[in-house]
Amino acid sequence: MAKYIWNPPSVNNPDTVKLVLISECAAAESRDNYFGAPDSLFDRTTLDAFALAGLHLNSVDELTDHGIHLTTVLREPKNNQTISSTMIREAVPTLEAELTRYPNAKVYMLMGDVAISAINHIARSRFGKRAVPAGSTYRIRGGEFYLGDIRVFPSYLQAGPAWYIEASKRSMVAEDLRIALRIAGIDH
Repeated sequence: MAKYIWNPPSVNNPDTVKLVLISECAAAESRDNYFGAPDSLFDRTTLDAFALAGLHLNSVDELTDHGIHLTTVLREPKNNQTISSTMIREAVPTLEAELTRYPNAKVYMLMGDVAISAINHIARSRFGKRAVPAGSTYRIRGGEFYLGDIRVFPSYLQAGPAWYIEASKRSMVAEDLRIALRIAGIDH
């Protein structure tokens, strides 16, 4: 079976985007992606994460209406449990081009190691150094990191079945999102 390529929907008014949430890759099944079938897995887990952070909405379209854009580093599902650094490096130009469409973004939420790695590739290319230091997410989260003027938050993956595995990670994601929403100026 050939892999599909997921493309995030375009935002009607990109100037309204204040927070970009970056997950690792497309869902294994296209219907489970952001904006997939009604009540898709990615939509459901992402709305759960924002609800825990205090932003209670009924759809990912409402997230968009609040100035939140959802995307992934890789536009296709992963083949294995891990995603190689080569795959990330090859996906960075597409992600970087997408991020430039949101000139008023104040926060990038980096949901997992793949998103952290991708932003670090962009940072090294633009500024010659990482945006997020090396280290375990639980050790570095809570620090203040930037890609230029945009605050970046290293956090944990909230999209898909991994969301249901560890309650402690759900709490940390909610805490990170609460702070990010405040910095982005998004009411919740």
